[in-house]
Amino acid sequence: MNGMFGIFPVLGLLIYLVMIGLGIYCMVLFIRLAKRGIEALDIYIHDKRR
Repeated sequence: MNGMFGIFPVLGLLIYLVMIGLGIYCMVLFIRLAKRGIEALDIYIHDKRR
């Protein structure tokens, strides 16, 4: 019975690390999206000023 209790903390740690990885990945995707949005806004403003 003692062996089962060793699995749960490892499983929790694994889930925690996966969530951190997904959070970093989502943050990178959001930053890339924001950069594209800023570039598109700059192009739009440049075209409207002409």
